[in-house]
Amino acid sequence: MSPAICTLLCFAALTAGLALAYVSYRVALVLTRKAAPNAWTRNAQSWQDPAIITRIHHAHLNCVENLPVYAAIVLAGWITQQLAVIDALAGVFLALRLGQSALHVISTAPAFVFIRANFWILQMLITGYWIGRLCGWL
Repeated sequence: MSPAICTLLCFAALTAGLALAYVSYRVALVLTRKAAPNAWTRNAQSWQDPAIITRIHHAHLNCVENLPVYAAIVLAGWITQQLAVIDALAGVFLALRLGQSALHVISTAPAFVFIRANFWILQMLITGYWIGRLCGWL
């Protein structure tokens, strides 16, 4: 299997795993009657999750924001038979994504946020490189 496709699947698994982690916590609260099923609303703080659950949720949302971009690049590479362009840096991209998500979950201390932001910037630079290569601009 192409490293680009494998990375796409790992990215999807990471996204799903993070969702499962915070949703499982919430389901447990509902099943034990410690919270109502509608205790969590969008854009309004109605429930105070523990900090780790909030960080997992935010890491999930960050993956949801970025997964479609990577998926579109892989799709474009596959359709144009240029997956090799993505394959070369797919492992680096995945390592940066995993590192970013792990740091997101571990802490919101300034040093962690700084490193996490740099991991994201590096992912965006790789993304830009891939787009440039796939479009023939580089």
